[in-house]
Amino acid sequence: MNSAGDAFGFPFRDPGWVGKIVVQGLILIIPIVGLIAMAGWMMMTFDNLRAGRQELAPAGFHLSRGIGLFGAWLIYAVVLSIPGDILSGIGSGLNANHAFAGSPFTGLGSLLSFVAQLLLYFLVPSIIVMTYHHGFSGGLDVQGVWRLATSNMNNSVMAGLMMFVAGIIAALGIVACCVGVFFTGAYAAAVMIGVASWFERAQALPTGAAPSA
Repeated sequence: MNSAGDAFGFPFRDPGWVGKIVVQGLILIIPIVGLIAMAGWMMMTFDNLRAGRQELAPAGFHLSRGIGLFGAWLIYAVVLSIPGDILSGIGSGLNANHAFAGSPFTGLGSLLSFVAQLLLYFLVPSIIVMTYHHGFSGGLDVQGVWRLATSNMNNSVMAGLMMFVAGIIAALGIVACCVGVFFTGAYAAAVMIGVASWFERAQALPTGAAPSA
């Protein structure tokens, strides 16, 4: 990846991209297992990118490669969502009991949930890189993840923004009778791993020498 933006185009450089994304998207339909397989597919695609091959990994049930990344991502997502969920729950309870109509807790909870989502996007590139190199424990090394994410804030913000855009692309599949979300989700996952590949290389370069965004 010469730039973070290259991540959006690299999947199409693989001659077999259609079949791989379609099959991996179909696997994604399976609850939980599909997400773990997708995470494994991302890790294997990361292998290719680090080796200089802009190729998607073969589609399949790559559960052993994906369980670490899936587990780390899930824990971060759950922990970061707790404050917002608690406040939203309090607000809903007060509103239901008519004790405090229009409770500000609900709005504050939604705001915190949005901030938590942005923070997760900011951390995801570092979580992917740390999990790739050190497994599940590396992904849960909060100090290490934070250190990597903050070693060059510009790169982390750019990578997080690209991840956010990829998430929006994944959600667009809902308009195609909802089923399309599995295929846009597979494409978005490929984009995210492309961003992570750029991020890893950019963070390793001296300050001011990072590849263009």
